[in-house]
This record gives sequence, C-alpha cells and structure tokens, in this order.
Amino acid sequence: MIRQKLAGLVSLIALVFALGACSSIRDDYVKKPSTALPPATTTPRGSYIQAATNQHPDDSGFRLLISSTNALMSRVSLADHAKQSIDLQYYIFENDATGRLIMQRLLAAADRGVRVRLLIDDLDMKNETDILEALNSHPNIKVRLFNPFTTRNPSMLSKAFQLLTDWDKLNRRMHNKSFIVDNNVAIVGGRNIGDDYFHAGNEIHFRDLDVLAIGPVVQQASNAFDAYWNCDAAYPVTAYKGHHTSTYNLDKLRAELNHDARTFAQSDYAQAAIDKLPSGPTDDKPGSWFWGPATLVADQPEKITEESGDKSLRIGPQIKAIADQAQHSLLLVSPYFIPGDSGVSYLNAMSQRGVAVKVLTNSLSATDEPEVTAAYSRYRKPLLADGITLYELRPLPNEQNPAGAEGRSSGFSLHAKTIVVDRRYAFIGSMNMDPRSKLLNTEMGVIIDCPPLADAVATQFFDKATSPQNAYQVVLVGHDATHTGHLEWHAENDGKPVIFHSDPDVSIGRRIEVSFLKMLPIQSVL
Repeated sequence: MIRQKLAGLVSLIALVFALGACSSIRDDYVKKPSTALPPATTTPRGSYIQAATNQHPDDSGFRLLISSTNALMSRVSLADHAKQSIDLQYYIFENDATGRLIMQRLLAAADRGVRVRLLIDDLDMKNETDILEALNSHPNIKVRLFNPFTTRNPSMLSKAFQLLTDWDKLNRRMHNKSFIVDNNVAIVGGRNIGDDYFHAGNEIHFRDLDVLAIGPVVQQASNAFDAYWNCDAAYPVTAYKGHHTSTYNLDKLRAELNHDARTFAQSDYAQAAIDKLPSGPTDDKPGSWFWGPATLVADQPEKITEESGDKSLRIGPQIKAIADQAQHSLLLVSPYFIPGDSGVSYLNAMSQRGVAVKVLTNSLSATDEPEVTAAYSRYRKPLLADGITLYELRPLPNEQNPAGAEGRSSGFSLHAKTIVVDRRYAFIGSMNMDPRSKLLNTEMGVIIDCPPLADAVATQFFDKATSPQNAYQVVLVGHDATHTGHLEWHAENDGKPVIFHSDPDVSIGRRIEVSFLKMLPIQSVL
C-alpha cells in the first residue's frame, strides 16, 4: 500500500504550490514519556492467562487468526474486556466501518478508566486527524503520529510537496502492527485496521495472518511498543500549531461512533462473525493454544534515520538466522516479493543443498501493487532454474464474500507475511521480503519454535492456498544454464488443467503498465 500512496503523492507535484492554510509542528509541544503498565493478573482474563502460562514455564501461547471475522472480533473482545491498558501500533488505521468500530471500543474502554495509547504512522493520515485529536482530548487516551509531515494541510498536496523536498526522511515509515491489552495478551501480524483487512469492504480483500499471544512474548511486545512510543520520531497529535477540534469534539465523536457501532452490529458482517466465532476461540474463550519458545523481534525506531546500513537496528539478521537452520523445507509467504540478486543467490544455495524452497506471492491479477510485480518478474527465471517452487495467488473473483455488504463477489489479494522452516519454526509479522521492509520501513513480528503451529501455518498457506484452484504454479519450460526458456502458469478451472503463457487474467493495459514500470529504476524504494 505504501507504494501506491507515494506514487499518488508524487503525481500531485504540479499542484502543490497552492498549499493553502496549514499548520506546522511546534517547538514547545509537551511529550511525556510513559511505559507499559504491569500485567493485569487479578481480572478474570488475567487469572485465566496466568493459570495457563504457569503450566508452560518460559513458553508463550498462540492462536492463529486466519479468519478475517475472527481477527476483527478478537480485537473487539480484547478491547471490551480491557481493565487497565490498551496499546495499539499501526501503519494504517482507516476511518471506515471497522476502523470506527475499533475507535468506539477504545473510547468505551477509556470511559471505563482504561489507559489507551495509540501510535499511527502519519503517511496515511487524511481526514482522520481531527478525529484523533478528539480522541486525544479524552483524559485516558493519548495519540501520537510516527515520523509526521512537518505541516498539516487538509489536502494531500502539502504532503506531496514535503515528500519531494524531504524524501530521505519521509520515505521511511513505521510498518509495525500490534494490539496489546493489559500487558498480558497481544495480537501481532500482518493486518492493519481497516475494512480491506477484515473482509468487510467492497473492493480488495486481503488474505492475512495474525497471532494472538499470551506469555513472556507479550512483555517483549510491550517493550517494543514503549521504545517507539517514547522515541524522537513519535509526536503527539496535538503538536501542530493551531491544532483544533472544529470538525469533532469528544461528545460529537462519541455519539457518531455509538451510532456507527449499532449499525455495524446489525450488518451481514456481524452476523457472519456471530456464526463463526463459537468455533473460533478468542483470548477469553476456552480452546487450545500452541505453546513454544518465542521471541518478539522489532526493528529499532532509529532505523528510519540510519543511513549506514547498521544491521543491529534491523530484524533481518535474526530472521535469517532461523532460515539458515533449514534442513528440509523453507516456505516463504510474502505479498510483495522482491528478493534481489542476493536473495536469489541465498535461496538458490539453499535449494542446492537439498532444502525444498517454496514461495507464495501475489499474481499480477491479484496484487494491489503492479510495480512490485514488475520488479519481482526479473527474478522468476533464475529462481525457477535452480529449483525454487513459485506459486502466485489467484484473485478468485467469483468467490462469494459471506461477510461483505450485500454478499457481493470480491477479489482477493495476499497480505500475510510468514516464513516456515522445516515445519518447526515460524515467523509471523509485518515484514515483506523486499528492499523497503529490509532497509527503509520499520517492521516487527514473532519467531516461534512450535512444530504444530508451524505445520498449521504451512497447511493454510501451502497445502491449501497453493492448490491449482487457488494459485498459479509458475513453471520454467525449455531452460538451460543460461536461464533461457519461457514461463508458463499452471492452474485449474472447473477441475480442468489450464496453462497460460503470460501473466494470467490481466488486461493488455495492465501488461503494458508493468512493462513500462520494469524500465524505471524504482526497485530500491519498493
């Protein structure tokens, strides 16, 4: 998503000279440091979690949030049962149906006395700023923006101008995603907050993955949140000169959010969630957990200011150390997959020593970022020539959306980011396998040593998602040591094998667009 936003901002450069009224960051804003509160242990949830974790010393417990409805309603349940604190960190927090539902639950929690801290990357902020200022006016809610643009303007024109004049700074974003409640339960993974991530919109629906976690890894997540919350790049939402709440005040916002929440509760989506949740355990329902040693890994916030490539600030080396241990299989799931020459060499060497390497990414017809496909397409042949298996998710345009408005058909796009090593280790988080995640944005996730969990992830994203009905398998035909030959996409339609000789199910216009994008020197910012 960041690539489309950056491209859209840059395209407005011809108009940015009429910036209009705007406000800039003050030098005298107040920013008080704070840290996570101690874990709540005397509440019913806290007692349950403590009893469960006491049976698994040093291990953390996990539940996979694969279903979009379960992923959303688990967040609602967490907020509704919070007793002392909620900490949220997101790249995107949309002002749409699901975003406003979460806002309403956060405000209701704050009214009960729960402390709420909300940290959001500033790139996507549009008309949400006034709403966030209204939330921030609540005595129990504090909102901060990460790496904000230095001036605030109602239009995106000002951002376009600032982006182009301060590219090195503003091109680096916080891509982290976490939802931590009472410092004893957390959700970490690939989903932002917005309709597209919870199968609730009418356009793109992302296939994604989160984990709900209890145990020692939660305190690690809280430590990472605190590091970002207190870092120099996090600014109070009220740090702008002339900040105001003219569009919203807290009472007006509370009334609107309560109305929206009631409307949402009567929707087809909510009914689908009710139907599904009894068999999909949340944090406060009985059910089994995956247990195992786990480490929360997070880039240091200083990564956005580091030009020297200091690897100690990044999570990449920690994830690579787990991948290096592969003896049998390495499964990579990344919606935006741009391995680069070094990545190709690494995967090819692993394949040569007998490790079965499989990659699942978006097809051109499923992706929301065609420029990524343009960059990724350069690496298909060299990967395939050395034995790597490539799958590209199909959009499945005819699949019904049981939770969407009016049950309309929808297209699907992969958004999950996970690595499975020997069906023992799993990484689940926000990090794509591309230059942007490696070098520019900050990322986070969990590394889990738990064969049953790793096998469950592999089953969902390879054994099932890569079937011929769900994904194209890309095949290199007639190749030799020089990587010549041609590509084919193998799949099934209505149970019958089909073969495509170019990117399937896309228009001529989209192919022309990708051919043009391949000529541009943009890979380093993708």
